[in-house]
Amino acid sequence: MTTDSTAELKPAWLHSLCMLALLSLLALGFASKSLAQITIEITEGVDDPTSIAVVPFGWSGSGVPSEDIAKIVGADLRRSGLFSPVPPSEMLGQPHQSSDVHYRDWRAINVEYVVVGTIRTGGVSKSVEVQYEVMDVLKQQRIMYEKLSGSSAQMRDMAHAISDKIYEKLTGIPGAFSTKILYVSAANRENRRYNYRLYKADADGAREQLIVESEEPLLSPSWSPDGSELAYVSFESGRPAIYRQNLATGAREKLTNFKGLNSAPAWSPDGTQLAMVLSKDGNPDIYVMDLASKNLRRLTRSSAIDTEPSWYPDGKSLVFTSDRGRAPQIYKVSLATGAIQRLTFEGSYNARASVLPDNSGLVLVHRQDGQFHIAEYNFASERMRALTKTSLDESPSVAPNGRMIIYATHQRGRGILAAVSTDGNVKYNFPRTTRDLREPAWGPWPK
Repeated sequence: MTTDSTAELKPAWLHSLCMLALLSLLALGFASKSLAQITIEITEGVDDPTSIAVVPFGWSGSGVPSEDIAKIVGADLRRSGLFSPVPPSEMLGQPHQSSDVHYRDWRAINVEYVVVGTIRTGGVSKSVEVQYEVMDVLKQQRIMYEKLSGSSAQMRDMAHAISDKIYEKLTGIPGAFSTKILYVSAANRENRRYNYRLYKADADGAREQLIVESEEPLLSPSWSPDGSELAYVSFESGRPAIYRQNLATGAREKLTNFKGLNSAPAWSPDGTQLAMVLSKDGNPDIYVMDLASKNLRRLTRSSAIDTEPSWYPDGKSLVFTSDRGRAPQIYKVSLATGAIQRLTFEGSYNARASVLPDNSGLVLVHRQDGQFHIAEYNFASERMRALTKTSLDESPSVAPNGRMIIYATHQRGRGILAAVSTDGNVKYNFPRTTRDLREPAWGPWPK
């Protein structure tokens, strides 16, 4: 593309200890129905979302377009919680170019911005050109114009790219609609045996793609910073091992297979190292592997359980979960000096932390009133704030723009995926399916 019911699952740190995670996963899921596309259920948004009309795009070609670009863009913007797209049935007109936009019609229905566009095909070549414009109704002027081209198979990619551009133009925040997500599903086969599958999908759940399938548990998927590779834990060899897999070729490499735990892989921001948890030398500790040489460096040495490493954006330090203070809390370790600092003190349980992209704080699992919630810990104020109201929330993963968090939770006794904004104002669920979904991971910016 070019531009012109289940047992209660313990979240957080125990979940990344593979043997305990195995017991948890054996309580998961039932059927094997494919999740071809997920329709998002928005549960909360901002009080006064921006009214926007994404007019159905004009089509120049035979048959019908393979994707409804305007519908996808409208759904993306609605999912952000910041916009309220007008249904086509309520539009007083459906223009396809800015010269045909009558601003009085849109003011009459209190629309602030109008998006119009056309789609043209290149005949035998099957190329597609998409042209779109964005008008500010109050100012009565065009504020965006762009052409994109690609194949018919890339129409959904173009739609998400348009959503990203519009979102950034109107909010000042880069959009993350073009990113991908990973998650693990568990489906019952027979005789209390299960199939485990690792999937990749668009950020809206569409275009689900199977990455790996196993009769043994799959855990802790992690993206490389360029989105070309994954690391994850598989029990397929009879014990937990960490694998690295190329998404384009499917080539796999077993990175660790030590006795005991091999868990929680996390790519460094520059893609040259992988943090992980190993218990080969006794207790679970944090190690870093140089991916070129496969040399291991041990970062923590404690009689406690140290687990769930995650990198600071600058790649110079890691956060991790440890019970060295007699309860799970978040700590920081410097790669240069090995110095360890405790970061969280509020509450008796804090785990599974990630540093926000702007380095302003942490997203983590926090226990409050006996329930596990997704929370944000701010470095400057040293305050903890719960972002979710559901229980048994786990595995938070932050979008690369730092705006949204995907996580796993339970609804009616089954594992689902959900999302919450980092300010707690926007929430939505990926609806229940016939499978249990766990271990989400939000991917990096597309290259």
